[in-house]
Amino acid sequence: MAGSSSSKSAWKAMVAFGLLALAHAAFSAAQHRSYTRLTEQENESLPSDIVLQTLLGLLVAVYGVVNIAGEFRDMDATAELKYKTFENMSNRPSFYTFNHRGRALFGQPEGPETVRAAEIPNLQRRLK
Repeated sequence: MAGSSSSKSAWKAMVAFGLLALAHAAFSAAQHRSYTRLTEQENESLPSDIVLQTLLGLLVAVYGVVNIAGEFRDMDATAELKYKTFENMSNRPSFYTFNHRGRALFGQPEGPETVRAAEIPNLQRRLK
């Protein structure tokens, strides 16, 4: 697919041409609609040249965008996961939490085994 910057600029020009063709087709369709209203014609479909310009502009723009995007990856999950070990499958370091209540619940009590409501602020200061 596209690799160099000159080929990417060619694909971008193709996308711009396709979008310009779509804008021209939309303007032509709006003009045709106003013409049919002025002449009081009912159920008049769009001329075939406007429909053809719309389809060609869409195809050119989509083809350019697909080539700008670069290489696609496989949709099959096994292609991505075959290089990972079992230990790394569910490893999410952003969920690691080391500052939690476990020290207060499972640590050695420093006094009576029950904590009164008045001692909670002191307990929170000790945990920090």
